[in-house]
Amino acid sequence: MKKIIAVAALVCFFIVQACKNPTPVIRLNPYSATDSANFTEILWLDSNINFGKIPMGEIKEVTFRMRNIGNKPLTISNVQAGCSCTVPDYTKEAIPPGGEGFVTGSFDSNKAHPGEVRKSIFVTTNTKNGINKTLLFTGVILSANEVAEPSKKH
Repeated sequence: MKKIIAVAALVCFFIVQACKNPTPVIRLNPYSATDSANFTEILWLDSNINFGKIPMGEIKEVTFRMRNIGNKPLTISNVQAGCSCTVPDYTKEAIPPGGEGFVTGSFDSNKAHPGEVRKSIFVTTNTKNGINKTLLFTGVILSANEVAEPSKKH
C-alpha cells in the first residue's frame, strides 16, 4: 500500500511540474486602468465623427485620435464596439507622454439598416481625467433605391 501511495505522489508531482508554465506572462498593457499611481491624461482629438452618406453594403472605417498630455505612458486596456456591425482596433503599445494613438472602427453597413445610424465604441484607458470614454460615429446608409436615384436625373 505504501508503494502505491508513493508512486501516486510521484506521478502527481511530475504532472504538476509538467503543467507549470516556465515562461513569464507578459502583459500587453503594463499599466492597469485601475492603478491610479500610473494614471496620465488624455486629449481626444476626435470623439464624435460623422462619416456622411454611404451606400448599403459599403464598409466604412472611422479613426478616433488621442494624445497623451500627461507625464506617464498612456495605455488602452479595453476597446469594445457597441454592436456586431463594428470591428474595433486600437494602438496596442503604450503611448509615451506627448505621443498620439488611435482607436478605429470598421463599420459594415450590411449589418445595419438603411437610414441614419449612431454607433458607439467604448474605450478604457489609464487616465485620471476619465478611464472610460464612449466614442460616437454617425452617418446615413443609403438604400439601393436612394443610390440609383441620382443616375436617373442625367
